[in-house]
Amino acid sequence: MAGEIRVGDVGDMKPGSLMMIDGAPCKVTSVDVSRPGKHGHAKFRIVAVGIIDEKKRDIVMPHQAIDVPVIGKRQAQVLSISGNKANIMDSETFETFDLPIPDDVKDKVKEGVTVVYWEIIDYKVIKQVVE
Repeated sequence: MAGEIRVGDVGDMKPGSLMMIDGAPCKVTSVDVSRPGKHGHAKFRIVAVGIIDEKKRDIVMPHQAIDVPVIGKRQAQVLSISGNKANIMDSETFETFDLPIPDDVKDKVKEGVTVVYWEIIDYKVIKQVVE
């Protein structure tokens, strides 16, 4: 289920919701709805920030179906650290892989600690350290 995309409705989007914009998973920061015109439909103006690259994205669209990413939250143990990358082992599958260490948890990530990482489509991101 994690790492998949499901279909959602643009009318259900509110700040904090997740959606795909230009192939990137994003977290919605604001939603503005314009009134329908004489011959047109209402338009949704959505501002969102990328979960992976933290890039601001803006999109205007009519009422339609959209792609919503499914996020898997998993725990892993840090095996080793090399530069700004951590080699971690998943606690359930025992799979090992390298992930970049985000700046906001850089001082807390050390060998042997448990981290929570998110699995989003083809991406994996360290989000927090379990204390």
